[in-house]
Amino acid sequence: MEDRQIIALFFARSESALQESAQKYAAYCRTVAMHILQNHEDADEALNDTWLAAWNCIPPHEPSNLQTFLGRLTRNIALKRVRSDRAKKRGTPELRMVFDEIADLLRSDEDIEQKIAEHAVTETINAFLASLPETERNVFVRRYYYMQPIAEIAAAHGFSQSKVKSMLHRIRKKLHIKLKKEDLL
Repeated sequence: MEDRQIIALFFARSESALQESAQKYAAYCRTVAMHILQNHEDADEALNDTWLAAWNCIPPHEPSNLQTFLGRLTRNIALKRVRSDRAKKRGTPELRMVFDEIADLLRSDEDIEQKIAEHAVTETINAFLASLPETERNVFVRRYYYMQPIAEIAAAHGFSQSKVKSMLHRIRKKLHIKLKKEDLL
């Protein structure tokens, strides 16, 4: 079934919208959740929460790309779970490693100015990513958006793990310079 038909089912409030979404995108969403949570039970729970969130969001929201929309819901749900687990001093080692890699790029003080600047940071990062060659952008997004392990990224691109690590290091360095230049660090 095509995405526009599935979205029409959501708008008609037909429960088959959930079944069709799960049939078409469960594997994709489970992969997104597993990269972040690295636990099958937690990933399944995030997947169930994704379908509920989609049911609650569509309508009024009409996504232009259902796969991306569901993936983003899954990612946000999984990250919320990780933040909750982190508050309880848990979380996966891979996820801690990802956050450690980019920790110096993020401000840690929780103030009003930071909340106002978040939009500017997001715009700057998006512009920075758009300026990167496609392969570098893809590697960066796989690591820091989808939180994929280095080995998986390397295999997907036919690179060695050391090449991926070097590429990510250089990209983070460029991003750091860009954020500093924009006075966002």
